[in-house]
Amino acid sequence: MRITQTLVRSGPAVAVAALPLALVAGPAAAATGIDVTTSGATVQVTTSECVTRSSGSMGNASLLSSGQANFAQGRQVTLSGISSSQSAAWSGVTAGTYTVIVVCADGSTAGTQSVTVSPVSTPTISATASPSRGVMGGMGSTTRDYGGVTYAVGGVLVVAGVGATVWVLRRRSGPGRL
Repeated sequence: MRITQTLVRSGPAVAVAALPLALVAGPAAAATGIDVTTSGATVQVTTSECVTRSSGSMGNASLLSSGQANFAQGRQVTLSGISSSQSAAWSGVTAGTYTVIVVCADGSTAGTQSVTVSPVSTPTISATASPSRGVMGGMGSTTRDYGGVTYAVGGVLVVAGVGATVWVLRRRSGPGRL
């Protein structure tokens, strides 16, 4: 009984002591040192492994297609960024499986990762007719301005409507009506 209580009491202390070790180890996926993403026909790689600069560059990245075997055969791009984050991108990449390799300026390899680029479908765009003069707005649904005549006729209709409403309401409220 005493041993169980001792283990239960020391459990949180052991967990707190092990937390810094888990944070230092980090996720297992980060072991490659690079992160490769695709968006349409663009492939982008980011890393934080290349911290030293040589001749103004932090390193190079290479995109190798299936038939290419080493770094020099791929499409090479210079890494850009700051010491905490570097990136490179390739545009116009056709569908297929590629290998991305990042070599830092000091000659060390930051990582290697495989990536698959999906085929990009281009949408079909068709022209539609558009109004040549824009939206026709105006008084009500008219497209022409009839001037003062329109306002006079409208005013007469409003006065007639108000008059008819007053007449009906007064007639209903007369003597002997409920």
